[in-house]
Amino acid sequence: MMFSLKTVAQLIVALGLLNVWVIRFNKLTPFRGGQATSMKEEFAVYGLPGLALYLVGGLKVLAAVLLIAGLWIPALVPPAAAVVSALMVGAIVMHLKVSDPMLKSVPALSVLALSLFICFA
Repeated sequence: MMFSLKTVAQLIVALGLLNVWVIRFNKLTPFRGGQATSMKEEFAVYGLPGLALYLVGGLKVLAAVLLIAGLWIPALVPPAAAVVSALMVGAIVMHLKVSDPMLKSVPALSVLALSLFICFA
């Protein structure tokens, strides 16, 4: 199988989302909002209800799985990338809301750029 730039972007976004939401969910990273040390704390910093954590997480994990499945079923890719794009805009807004330094928004900005590329490539 030959990989295009779009395919590589799909894999980067999908594996990145799964890394954040499955592997690093309860781990400290330099990109968490405020002084949060876990995903749950981060959503609390943003003032979001507990349900939002599971809704956003579920959408991101589902979108990641769809991006991977999109390697075989290309019709899944545009809607999954669009959902990720919208969620990344939300993530950036949340970082701005709590006055995080710009460095904390770099992952969301990067994933937004890749997701938009996937949508329009």
